[in-house]
Amino acid sequence: MKKTRAYWNRLIHRDLAYFFLGLIIAFSISGITLNHRESFSSREYTVKVEPVKLNLPKDKSSITEEYFKNTASTFAPESDFEAYRERGDEGRVYFNNAFMTIDLNTGNGEIEFVKPIPVLKQMAILHQTTNSWWIWFSDIFGIAMLVIAITGMFISKGKYSFKKRGWILTVIGLIFPFIFLFFIN
Repeated sequence: MKKTRAYWNRLIHRDLAYFFLGLIIAFSISGITLNHRESFSSREYTVKVEPVKLNLPKDKSSITEEYFKNTASTFAPESDFEAYRERGDEGRVYFNNAFMTIDLNTGNGEIEFVKPIPVLKQMAILHQTTNSWWIWFSDIFGIAMLVIAITGMFISKGKYSFKKRGWILTVIGLIFPFIFLFFIN
């Protein structure tokens, strides 16, 4: 039996899709959740929120990451200090299982204790990681997705082929991203 181009397209399309199925699902789910990161966190959920009142130093230059690292155990004893960020008059202190927002003028704020969302957090990390080995694997995955798309164009024959029908759906599918790109953004 002669192996046709359609045969090879089906074989490559199918086997690459099987190989990358888990990553396709993980990237799809985490991508959807990351699209809605303004509405909810794909990594963690809030367990409790408590008000805090800190007696901050009068000298604003003393309010540094080192200051919060040294005093963190007084307002979050069960949490490990990770980082401090400042934006205008607001300070943000990050812990391994909490974060605190503080008004740097008054010392008033709140600490929010969080727990990770199992599996979804790991998928989001995969989607956003900058590990060089993972980036190479993701690049291979991106190339495989292109191969899956291209081979998929040439699987069907007859009235459902890419030449007869597929190109119309492709053009319609391309219209939406261009509308968002040029007119809505």
